Amino acid sequence: MKMTWVFVSHCLILLLSAAISSAEEQVDIKRSDFPHGFHFGASTSAYQIEGAVLEDGKGLSNWDVYCRIKGNIVDGTNGDIANDHYHRYMEDIEIIHSLGLTAYRFSISWSRVLPRGRLGGVNQAGINFYNSIIDNLLRRGIQPFVTIFHNEYPQELEDRFGGWLSPVMQEEFVHFAETCFKHFADRVKYWMTMNEASLFAEMAYEWAMFPPARCSPPFGHCASGNSDIEPLIAVHNMLLAHAKAAKLYHEQYKSKVNGVIGITVCAYMYTPLRDVEDDIEAANRALAFNAGWMLDPLVFGDYPPEMRRYHGSELPSFSSEERELLRDSIDFMGINHYGKLYAKDCIQSSCICNETDYNRGSDRLIRGFVFTTGERNGVTIGEPTGTSPFFVVPSGMEDIVNYMKERYHNKPMFVTENGYSSPGNEDDIYQHDVKRVRYHQSYLASLAQAVSLKFGIYRIDPQTLNRIPKLSATWYKGFLSNSSLGGVDLSSTVPDRSKDVSRLHSE
Repeated sequence: MKMTWVFVSHCLILLLSAAISSAEEQVDIKRSDFPHGFHFGASTSAYQIEGAVLEDGKGLSNWDVYCRIKGNIVDGTNGDIANDHYHRYMEDIEIIHSLGLTAYRFSISWSRVLPRGRLGGVNQAGINFYNSIIDNLLRRGIQPFVTIFHNEYPQELEDRFGGWLSPVMQEEFVHFAETCFKHFADRVKYWMTMNEASLFAEMAYEWAMFPPARCSPPFGHCASGNSDIEPLIAVHNMLLAHAKAAKLYHEQYKSKVNGVIGITVCAYMYTPLRDVEDDIEAANRALAFNAGWMLDPLVFGDYPPEMRRYHGSELPSFSSEERELLRDSIDFMGINHYGKLYAKDCIQSSCICNETDYNRGSDRLIRGFVFTTGERNGVTIGEPTGTSPFFVVPSGMEDIVNYMKERYHNKPMFVTENGYSSPGNEDDIYQHDVKRVRYHQSYLASLAQAVSLKFGIYRIDPQTLNRIPKLSATWYKGFLSNSSLGGVDLSSTVPDRSKDVSRLHSE
């Protein structure tokens, strides 16, 4: 059975810094409760919002090809139009400005800037597009935070040598990164080489939910792949690609605006399912096999000892020169935090999962011999959201930031993604997203970092592509202008939906 992935266009939020509170109470919190210089912003990725699939010299990307293969995407949608950001970016920048945000994180489409990688030339139209975004952000006092690789690359690189499974991809990435530095580093101060590289490797080479969709049982039944080995190879190549690009940036481009370069990681928080030593160790192991897989090499120069302890020769090794290249190759950590889960040990305990279970393979080394779940004794760890592994657990943000602070010796940190996805079709029916407002309030009060923009505070109408503000957009704007409770009335949690429901049934 091959797992599928629903394409969703969405915007998330980029935040930074600290504080604590209860998830259940309505919190009166304002921007002035945060330190001076604290950034609030929005975050997107190129394929999910740009559209303009083959316009102005753009080449085919891995996602363009993947989404056209029948059965890969549940509802058959793709990013050909997406949110039409390529044509409407000025409107979106005005929305960001109107909210009072001070940062905007976006990614550069590899296939728009270098349609054929190193074998072809630079697409000037793509450079012009991102130049215009950067210039218009800066004119409005908004800092660009640029992600170089966010899961998208020219399909030709996959066809020629197998993408991230080949060390050739390291040099392709460095060429892409240098192209971005040459054209944008005179104005961009904040750089992220990659977004959630280890998660991308898992989704692409373990679960077959991202292109190139490779896997092996029990994770899926693909035409080719090895779910136990290939994610390790891909991450190894991505780590070295990052380190080479970061070295280039530090040596040749950092001085232009005294910029910084880092990486973003998927950062779940884990807590023991049972109050036993095996599960306590399993929770720690899950953290190392998750965010530590990327961050340990980039801070300390090698994979986590928790991984080295269990993996044998299948975990690639670094030469002494590579360890030196990797060590302290990030100026900051970008934390994408969406959930807190229970962890159960699968070494001393039995972990039986169905083939349809998200946790299948938990008893295998590639998963760290850890079963993770959001439920214990029939009770969920927090309120469920529209995304199955994500629950509303504000304490998870505080926990993960403290964990990162301690493990990586107070390395500078940005929370680059966090947000609330509504269950069902709530956002398609109305914009009165009270639960999202309360989610934002509780997470801001808990750690001053978590707001989302689709996962979202603006709805993109699928027919007209109009940007429609939700209640949470009004709250966010009020919060940023120091209005108590963001200036919104949360007394009515569910507006009258009968007319909207009737309309949907009649269409």
